[in-house]
Amino acid sequence: MRLGLQKLTLLDFPGVMACTVFTCGCNFRCPFCHNASLVTGRDADMPLSADEVLSFLAGRRKMLDGVCITGGEPLLHPEMKDFIAGVKAMGYKVKLDTNGSNPARLREILAAGTVDYVAMDIKQSQEKYAIASGSESALAPVRESVDMLKTGPVEFEFRTTVVAPLHTPDDMERIAKWIAGAEHYYLQNFADSGDILAGGGGFAPVDREILNEMLARVRPFVPGAAIRGK
Repeated sequence: MRLGLQKLTLLDFPGVMACTVFTCGCNFRCPFCHNASLVTGRDADMPLSADEVLSFLAGRRKMLDGVCITGGEPLLHPEMKDFIAGVKAMGYKVKLDTNGSNPARLREILAAGTVDYVAMDIKQSQEKYAIASGSESALAPVRESVDMLKTGPVEFEFRTTVVAPLHTPDDMERIAKWIAGAEHYYLQNFADSGDILAGGGGFAPVDREILNEMLARVRPFVPGAAIRGK
């Protein structure tokens, strides 16, 4: 497993001074994905080994409090459980970002007690999940991961990147009914990073008025829902 590293972030792990570790590869092909180079890149192209990242972290324990692990999709890598355990053993708080496609590996890591916070993407309503994820087989494992987080002991958030014209207020209400009972749910408006998987594909941010309507449709089912970012 090869990794990328951002040595400091104040955004990826809210309230925690952290670094961000990136993995390469993803089993989804969301057309609006803003990290296309990570999704389609090769593991061998990543600059650091897991041991090199752990060595970096060993020398930063007085300066950093947490590590955010993101991708790509981190749980594609069988070595991730041991890597997270190594990070946790140094005393760091660990945040894991995932698309929820590997509930068996997620369950194993949660059972080990080495993750403090999970951020899971909800790509779309269940009816449209294949379109938004680019995967016909995505929904069943994602549903299992949603149920696992909702009934488990680890703090978590769900989040949806809202994209015009793919998401509507009706879609957001369907998502909210699905994840009802979650404490944290964030709507994140689409932003063109210049590294979009579909090359742009006519995608755009949702108008603020519509974004506010989406939030209003969500809150009856997830009262703590909020808009993240601009």
